[in-house]
Amino acid sequence: AFLPEFPHRKCPERDHFQILGFIAKGSYGPIVKVKDVFSESTYAVKVSSEVICTIATLYFMNVKYCFRQLKHPFIHNLQDCWQTQRNLFIMCDYCGVGDLYTYWLLRGHFGEDEVRLFAAELGSALGFLHDLGIMHRDVKMENILLSDQGHLRLSDFGLSRRLKRGGQAFTICGTIHYMAPEVLSGGPYNHAADWWSLGVMLFSLVTGQFPVAAEPDHSSMLKKVREFLYVLPNTFSSALTLLLTELLCKSPVNRLRNLECFQMQPFFRGTSFDSQILQKTPVEFILKLRSHPDWAAKAMRGLSLDYFDNFDCEKILHSPVTPTEVSPTLANMDLSRATEQSCKA
Repeated sequence: AFLPEFPHRKCPERDHFQILGFIAKGSYGPIVKVKDVFSESTYAVKVSSEVICTIATLYFMNVKYCFRQLKHPFIHNLQDCWQTQRNLFIMCDYCGVGDLYTYWLLRGHFGEDEVRLFAAELGSALGFLHDLGIMHRDVKMENILLSDQGHLRLSDFGLSRRLKRGGQAFTICGTIHYMAPEVLSGGPYNHAADWWSLGVMLFSLVTGQFPVAAEPDHSSMLKKVREFLYVLPNTFSSALTLLLTELLCKSPVNRLRNLECFQMQPFFRGTSFDSQILQKTPVEFILKLRSHPDWAAKAMRGLSLDYFDNFDCEKILHSPVTPTEVSPTLANMDLSRATEQSCKA
């Protein structure tokens, strides 16, 4: 066993898991949609093939460690994880509605009332994480999955880190145009960096563009972020302007960096942060976009069959090679051909 935190098991039996389709290309292997034949439940399974590098091993340890502690309405749930002689498996709830980035591409931008719900749900998730001492370190639209009712689920804890109160981190990691200036500079930084990333995301959701376009390297991006004056559009309400000004404060000491202060912002006046109330009503503007004719193409974001040529589904899951249901992100692709090619690889 190359990763003791993961229980060692035999491959699932052929009649236990059935592959329904490919979802995406993950950082360390494919993500597939599977059906548990016994429970009739559908899951997303991240599969890593022969994880041998230190970075990949640390990634999976982070995922296992964080998910083991996290049970929150707006955080993606881990259902199971295990390893075989050659592979690691992480099985999570399947979010068939997709990720927030896909809907942003389709919509272009969202209204303030719509973004208010996103902000309340994600702010609640970050507050919960930080109370446990966990920094996410990669808050971005691609890591925000959506439930069947259109509510947010923060996912992908591969870059997360537990940081004791008063502790500091120094690793430059994350997605470059979401990274706080103190992260880009190599630290020290703490949980306040996640709130900066939230500010970048909210700005982008409302305007349709990032406050600072991504640069090819960290030093160029840092220079650009340090020099950029965050002049917010005059079309923003005063409440939203105040919220984003405090989230996008370049000094982490002066930045809005906890849930209590976040909830007290005028932008949330009259908004409940109770998770049951927030989830009570389906998010209709998200669910309507789900039927958009360009949804599948936007969700794929350039994925091709080439990504899955080396995925040996027969050896990994002993599953039938003909999917019975098409994965949403590859709805327009010939999955029979994909699995046939993969299983011959």
